[in-house]
Amino acid sequence: MMYKQRTHKQNPRIHKKRGIGIMEVVVAALVLGILYTAVSNLQKGNREALLRIRSRDGATEVAQNIIDSLGALGLANFYEEVLPKDEEGNILPLPLEVTRVWNRPDGYGPDMKVTYACTVWVDRDELYQAENSSWIVKDPTVLEGDPLSHVYAKRINVKVSWPAGPNPIHAINVMGVIR
Repeated sequence: MMYKQRTHKQNPRIHKKRGIGIMEVVVAALVLGILYTAVSNLQKGNREALLRIRSRDGATEVAQNIIDSLGALGLANFYEEVLPKDEEGNILPLPLEVTRVWNRPDGYGPDMKVTYACTVWVDRDELYQAENSSWIVKDPTVLEGDPLSHVYAKRINVKVSWPAGPNPIHAINVMGVIR
C-alpha cells in the first residue's frame, strides 16, 4: 500500500508553518539578550570577588613578610632606645608602603596592581621584661650594683590597608612576636 504525499495546495495549514516568522526571531533575540546580560553580570561579580580575594591574600602576605623580616632583624634592634618616639616618649608607629602586581597568565587584560599602606607598632619594653632581675656586681666584696632586667620578647602589630574599588578602604591587623 502506498501512501500519498500531500502538498501544500491540498492542505492549507502546511503552507502557514513553513519558515520562521518575525515574532519567533524577536522572541529568540530577546531571550538571548537576557541570557547575555545575566552571564555578563555574573562574570563581573566573579571578577570583583577575585579582586577582593587576591587583595586580601596579598595584604596577609605583606603583613606576614613584614613580621618575618622584623623577626630576622632580631630583638636587639627594637629596644625603646632605638625606636622613634614623640615628645612625650610614646613609641611612634613605623609607616611602610608596599605595591604588589599580579600578572595575568594569558596576557589579556590589565594586570592587577594593589598598593598597601602598612603601619607597624612595637610594644614597650616594660610589657615583656622578666619579673626577676639580676645584679651586676662591680666589686665581689661589696654586694652592691646596678639591677639588670631582661626583655624576652616584643609584640609587633601590623595594620595593612588598601583601597578596594568603589568600596571604602579595607584593612587587616596581624600580630606577631619577636623573641
